[in-house]
Amino acid sequence: MKAAAFEYVRPRGLDEAVRRLGEDTEGGKLLAGGQSLGPMLNLRLARPRLLIDISRLEELRRIEDTGASWHIGAGVTHAALEDADGRLAGCEMISRVAAGIAYRSVRNRGTIGGSLAHADPAGDWPLALAALDAEVMVRGRRGERTLRAESFMKAAFTTALADDEIVASIAVPKLSASARFGYFKFCRKTGEFPDASAAVILDPERRIARVFLGALSGRPQALPTLARAVAERGAAACTREAVLDAVSSAQAFDAIDRRMHAATLLKALRQVCPT
Repeated sequence: MKAAAFEYVRPRGLDEAVRRLGEDTEGGKLLAGGQSLGPMLNLRLARPRLLIDISRLEELRRIEDTGASWHIGAGVTHAALEDADGRLAGCEMISRVAAGIAYRSVRNRGTIGGSLAHADPAGDWPLALAALDAEVMVRGRRGERTLRAESFMKAAFTTALADDEIVASIAVPKLSASARFGYFKFCRKTGEFPDASAAVILDPERRIARVFLGALSGRPQALPTLARAVAERGAAACTREAVLDAVSSAQAFDAIDRRMHAATLLKALRQVCPT
């Protein structure tokens, strides 16, 4: 199939993109990397009257060190973050996650902001950025506001974005040099969306312990009880029984899915607390 007819504009700046989107909130769609929207257009699952191409806006493609955090433009590609490996001090997990997204051809086009806005429950960035306690800066006709990545995704393919708002950038706090992280996802075939995923952050110097489960029916879920136990007891808290209990607290699973998510979480935990 081919996409239904639509108008196409390429704004010269973010303010113009916000204005054009605000003029047609019902029929306008933003195009960044197009790795999700493109297939939806061709299958006619999306039929926008207006396509607003923001893929070449330089203000959305910057990576800036602000001291306590890294500010990543929404238009930065997964490949650019993968290639920044070794240059994002305190946020090394970002490059690690980016390198595992789909295939290089997808990473060359797909963007971090587009992934967040698309809000696929199996996506990598909703999970990873929630675990890193990142903040999402959005811009609309009423100005700018900041949202926590953990609460940005409301449900499957649903976010806190207003109809006239655009994701502008993501601020990712830096971890200390002694911090450790774990990230693991179970895919039946390389490059596919995962059936289960998990992220773990442990930074004793900054008193941070965060454990999140992803690839659920909705947004990623925090597991604070397990996180506290890992912070206090280390590997001794990472028992199969404790992990199964934590998984059960996140969502109602059948027996097979429960064991799959538990095994995935255990893999992520052992990257942080090896036995």
